Amino acid sequence: MPEIQRGQLHKMRSRLDNPVAYFMVLGEETVALNSLIGEKLTIEFLGQINCVHCGRNTNKSFNQGYCYPCFQKLAQCDSCVISPEKCHYDAGTCREPVWGDEFCMQDHIVYLANSSGLKVGITRASQVPTRWIDQGAIQALPIIRVRSRQQSGFAEIIFKRHVTDRTNWRAMLKGDVDEINLEDERDRLMELCEKELEDLVHQFGLHAISILNGVSAVSIDYPVQHFPEKVTSLNLDKDPRIEGTLTGIKGQYLIFDTGVINLRKYSGYQVALATG
Repeated sequence: MPEIQRGQLHKMRSRLDNPVAYFMVLGEETVALNSLIGEKLTIEFLGQINCVHCGRNTNKSFNQGYCYPCFQKLAQCDSCVISPEKCHYDAGTCREPVWGDEFCMQDHIVYLANSSGLKVGITRASQVPTRWIDQGAIQALPIIRVRSRQQSGFAEIIFKRHVTDRTNWRAMLKGDVDEINLEDERDRLMELCEKELEDLVHQFGLHAISILNGVSAVSIDYPVQHFPEKVTSLNLDKDPRIEGTLTGIKGQYLIFDTGVINLRKYSGYQVALATG
């Protein structure tokens, strides 16, 4: 098969379009993927994994691309990234304050999305709409803007008492997700959480917690010819050579007629992409 590109795999880049435009990242090069839908592709793991942060060889990838030493020491691998309400930047104990300035002490958006049903989520303002695309959301609606990641975590906890923060990835990939009136859901949740949100504003100040009124939901369409009836995961660790006809892309998943693969999971892997 003719080889298209090889290099260190990273999460796919995307651009909000109709449908979403996807690009596979291999080292310093990118490969436009939408035009390859309908083609037979091969992804081959070349037997080497390099840390996405320091570049050292590693036998196993941790936290989607890091070697174990980086996984242990980097702020971006700390538990507060998963649970932002645990952010300890203000306590002066952040492992990397400069990183914290850039990624945590920035405006964040609390949003509602529809990936496999209604969910609440948070992301840096600069990551809108990339975060929604990465989750395979077909709809998304920003509802609150805050001044830091920790504040977004506190707001998310309030909403999580009434709505999940999880995506059922199998349902998302099957494509059988009904549209939701996110504006109505926003109004319902704002009413349910009114007292707790007022307390949050009182704690951090009006300048820190901004309710976003008059914002419309975003609809997102994905380049998918055929959704799988049964979702079967493809695993480069178990089968270093994955082959099949690419039938679509959604979230960070490539959908083949032979199964699906989450490319972000294999960040740091050296792979070759071929077609034909």
